[in-house]
Amino acid sequence: MNNPTDIIESVCRPLPMADALELLKERILLDSQRAETPKRKQLRTFYAEVTNTDALLWLHGQTIYPKLYWANREKDDIVAGIGEADAIRHDKTGPNSESFELLQREISTKDPSARYFGGFCFNNQQKQDPQWRSFKSFTFILPLVRLESENGKTLLACNLVLDPEKGREEQYRPLLEALDGLVPPHEDDSLVPEASNVSFRPDQRHWMKTCDSVLQRFREGFMGKIILARQTVLDFPEPFPPSLFMLRHPFPESSTYRYYFEPERNTAFFSFTPERLYRRERDQLFTEALAGTCSRETIGEEGIDACQQLLNSEKDIREHKFVKDTIAKELEPICSEIDMEEKVRALPLNRLVHLYTQCHATLEPGSESDTEVLKCLHPTPAVGGVPRSKALEQIIHLEPFSRGWYAGPVGWISRDAAEFAVGIRSGLADDNRVYLYSGAGIVSGSDPASEWREVDQKVSDILAITRRTDK
Repeated sequence: MNNPTDIIESVCRPLPMADALELLKERILLDSQRAETPKRKQLRTFYAEVTNTDALLWLHGQTIYPKLYWANREKDDIVAGIGEADAIRHDKTGPNSESFELLQREISTKDPSARYFGGFCFNNQQKQDPQWRSFKSFTFILPLVRLESENGKTLLACNLVLDPEKGREEQYRPLLEALDGLVPPHEDDSLVPEASNVSFRPDQRHWMKTCDSVLQRFREGFMGKIILARQTVLDFPEPFPPSLFMLRHPFPESSTYRYYFEPERNTAFFSFTPERLYRRERDQLFTEALAGTCSRETIGEEGIDACQQLLNSEKDIREHKFVKDTIAKELEPICSEIDMEEKVRALPLNRLVHLYTQCHATLEPGSESDTEVLKCLHPTPAVGGVPRSKALEQIIHLEPFSRGWYAGPVGWISRDAAEFAVGIRSGLADDNRVYLYSGAGIVSGSDPASEWREVDQKVSDILAITRRTDK
């Protein structure tokens, strides 16, 4: 798809959704009759500006799969997508570096304007549990239809990849049928049902035992830090739309990404993550160190109290320094300039506060590819450990489940830009069972009981959605 994108703008003013749909269908039908047959694959994009529409509510009502949703922390880049005009997938075990390289090769052949949304497995060398069967080593989708809000403007857009070897009618028809099948957004007061059972892997006794063994290894000088995760398993009486978790999750003014991918009905991965892996704009790279956690609820009502306590915590400052120093060191081979903030900030969320530090870097000529950046930054010390290779080996050995896409890079990529978040504070919905994932950084001096409470706190917002307070 090396030809320039053919963008057909329907109208220059916002239209009600129904009017925008009709106009798009007219334009697509006309294009199917008049457009010249390309000599190679060509991306054609049709769009119309619509009056303000809640993208998440729109997505919730649709019946076309896959479904995806992306909202950045600044809330000025929000995309809901359904169906696929094109896709890049990989489903073989092996080093994550192979996945990164394969995606880069494929993206380099795509139209420069096309954004593909998806995610990677945390550790593609680990055998995955059955519940991850619908999630590949990586999957990236160019949505067939998308509703996007950017800088105050809302667009309804369609993508069509014209293949000169296929008939015109058979390529345009699915797009027109998808538009005919769109469901208008409407309020839904449905709630996530109450879980009939909650269990943990590992349970608290095994968690304490594992943490003690890791701390002993620290005393023997094996590692500087390791992230241990826990799986919280929720059983429900019957299946329900996983997008209800997105609709009902509290989304305060704090900096949180929202990510959702539902490859098939009632099977979805979702994440409410505060952590940016990186954002790239050509050779400009923006990343950060995020590590060190404190609960606002256990400290008091005023967020400033929790922030101050965290900034004065020797253990959390030390944990944060591990992450900050490691990221700066890992960027050195691919960056000509690295500007890592000296000051450590406190990032307040709904129930938690984190320590974070921003970093801006310039990529070396020849290193502007996302392959090189992903190899350097994933997994960060905030989800893997220090040193990285030993931590990854121990995670497979110590955790009684596979991480799947949990803590993997999730986001979007194009030829000239990309943005990835780290898929933490996340869940996997699989029919009538939901698996929640959260982790804690274990360093010398960590208290296993405190770390257990921390992994509780990190999924508390999601768990709260399943509990009723009106009894």
